[in-house]
Amino acid sequence: MSHPRQLFSRALMGVSLGLPLAAAAAAMNDAIPAPTNRQLAAPTVEQRVEALLKQMTLEEKIGQLVQYNDVGASAPTAAGSDSPGLAVNPETRTRVDAMALAREGRLGSMLNVIGADKTRAFQQAALSSRLHIPILFGADVIHGYRTVYPVPLGLAASWDPALIEAVSHMAATEATTAGVKWFYSPMVDISRDARWGRSTEGAGEDAYLGAAMARAYIRGYQGDDLSRPDAVAASVKHFAAYGAAEAGREYNTTDMSDIRLRQVYLPPYKAAVEAGAATMMSAFNALNGVPATANPYLMDQILRKEWGFNGFVVSDYTSVMELLNHGIALDAATATKKSLEAGVEVDMMSHFYDTQIPKLLAEHRLSMDTVDEAVRRVLRVKFALGLFEHPYAQGTEVTRALPEHRPLARRAAAESFVLLQNAPFGGAAVLPLAKSVKRVALIGPLADNPNEMQGAWAGAPHPEDVVTLRAALESRLAARGGALVYAQGATITGEGAEDFSAATRAAAQADVVVMALGESSAMSGEAGSRAFLDLPGHQQQLLEAVAATGKPVVLVVFSGRPLVLDWAAAHVPAILEAWFPGVEGGNALADVLFGDVAPSGKLPMSFPRAVGQEPLYYDQLPTGRPAGNADLSKPPVGDSRYLSRYIDVPNDALFSFGHGLSYTSFGYAGVQVSRPSVPLAEANRPGARQLVTVTATVTNTGPREGTEVVQLYLRNLGASVEQPVRSLKGFRRVTLKPGQSQQVSFTLGFDELAFYGVDSRLVVEPTHYTVWVGGSSRATESAQFVVTP
Repeated sequence: MSHPRQLFSRALMGVSLGLPLAAAAAAMNDAIPAPTNRQLAAPTVEQRVEALLKQMTLEEKIGQLVQYNDVGASAPTAAGSDSPGLAVNPETRTRVDAMALAREGRLGSMLNVIGADKTRAFQQAALSSRLHIPILFGADVIHGYRTVYPVPLGLAASWDPALIEAVSHMAATEATTAGVKWFYSPMVDISRDARWGRSTEGAGEDAYLGAAMARAYIRGYQGDDLSRPDAVAASVKHFAAYGAAEAGREYNTTDMSDIRLRQVYLPPYKAAVEAGAATMMSAFNALNGVPATANPYLMDQILRKEWGFNGFVVSDYTSVMELLNHGIALDAATATKKSLEAGVEVDMMSHFYDTQIPKLLAEHRLSMDTVDEAVRRVLRVKFALGLFEHPYAQGTEVTRALPEHRPLARRAAAESFVLLQNAPFGGAAVLPLAKSVKRVALIGPLADNPNEMQGAWAGAPHPEDVVTLRAALESRLAARGGALVYAQGATITGEGAEDFSAATRAAAQADVVVMALGESSAMSGEAGSRAFLDLPGHQQQLLEAVAATGKPVVLVVFSGRPLVLDWAAAHVPAILEAWFPGVEGGNALADVLFGDVAPSGKLPMSFPRAVGQEPLYYDQLPTGRPAGNADLSKPPVGDSRYLSRYIDVPNDALFSFGHGLSYTSFGYAGVQVSRPSVPLAEANRPGARQLVTVTATVTNTGPREGTEVVQLYLRNLGASVEQPVRSLKGFRRVTLKPGQSQQVSFTLGFDELAFYGVDSRLVVEPTHYTVWVGGSSRATESAQFVVTP
């Protein structure tokens, strides 16, 4: 009996061999939709895959399914030594000569082997093998290769998919010159718990925004033709629901209903697959008790049968081996069988596939059809990438941040900044800094720290390429006849030399104080989970000491996640979230602080008042005793105690999802819908796109030009399954001059109105909808319509 995943491949073969279309269609499982990547499904690609597969030995096939992370091509040395050119087999703890495997045609892909010389050496070895199958080189290029731009959470704060597409393409053009043709990016995990360190790698808490960012990354990395020299294959991670790890703890388990999985956590992955993502990466976590790396419901049922994904899946680092730790396999052979049959084609660094597949086949515990189908999927990607025609690095290798790429990195950083607060001080807002400001005190451990500016998972950076905030402010102030007074004041973690007195003296000499505080880059990213979300070390005490001088303070926060800034919000007039902004971070910050560029970023994650609120997100489900009508700024009184609320802190975020100020202001009016009702027969039709048009007028009511992110939120009342109090269903970036108005329109279709019912299927029901349009998730201007039976 054929493995279910083979039916898709056989149907393609029917087309490529000229069989009648009806016969080809009959070979497919009816539940499998059209392939999501047309290049991988091209008949010419399939013909080449099948022709090559027939020539391959078992060892050569298995070689395509294993991955090493070698860092060089040296000759092997004695077992147990740490020599470049030798990879570790985690099961036996012996060293494996990766170069020898390449020469034998038994090395399909490599992890984080970077540089034209290194990739060429391994590629030459692979091309000297019997069948000349090239190696696919993958790398953790998350937010730039040499020209490092803001971390993904910062990019998401731009709410600018075109920008994400542009910087992603920029990274691909640089990395391909080093031989890298596969990025372990984008991470599209929804993150609603700021304690989780990998929040920095994603687009935050919202499914709609996350899906928009996911599509942009795929377009930027892969373009419209994978075989182009400047295109790379994306690896969408971590499938699935890794961002829901319990307690925000790295590698921890997740457990949720199928409705929540599909409504909240799967949409960004699905969007990436529909955009043509060539590969996926399985997650470390277990989902509802089944580790993702051995989860056929995720890998086979949803990814292949429901979505039609036709690329391949790679495990996360040693996650096949970690099935032993999860306790669902007692030995390497069982772990291999469960992973491969679930749909994980490539074993990253466990080296179980190469040692266990022959044994499983010999014992008839694994079918050769399953192995062949996995190899097909890997070969399709290699052929579509043009690796057989162009196996080596293309062009002149990029070894430093490129001058021609810096303007885009600077723009990306400026768009990522979120102005959280800008209260008056002495009668006027502190930002932008007035022309009368001549002397600025710059204080904090992140003011002049190039390593930290690049954030976690920068590709192949050089700290020398970074423009720090100190360097940028010194240059800017010198040009206007001013001066900068700098004092570090404290270290990030509280370990090392600290001098509050120098900081307060610097503040006393200045017109304005800029404080650069926050996390180190190592405090976020993988294994960067935190139980506390306040400023680390003694930075809070430093902030309070400087604020006590009575000088106006601008707090610039560097972080890979939302932090608890409740004291700062009450005592500091201006707060700017800068994330980790990349090589042009200093210049971009100077642009915004001095008003050359008005901030336009909006929060992709809610900022909590206290860590005890986590996980925190705006689109909560209602309860039978909602606290929305209570005054949450006061202690509970009388019956108001018996509501779904805390007794010591308000329910809502300190700074909500979608929030972000500018140097001007915007007003909203005239929210209207194109029709008051929609017949159910018309609405409950997948693919229906223009059911209701929502319009609103946005006006720049302030003194200068600015860019506003206009946001549309929807609530559905009367459905058979409880729906969120509001959900993002559209957004637009609009730039307006002072006094200028613009009518903005949004189209709502089946995708926006539908929800997952109790049978885990998308459906529209006869219900009542409220739609809000405004500048954050707290928008107040609204309109209504109904879906009628």
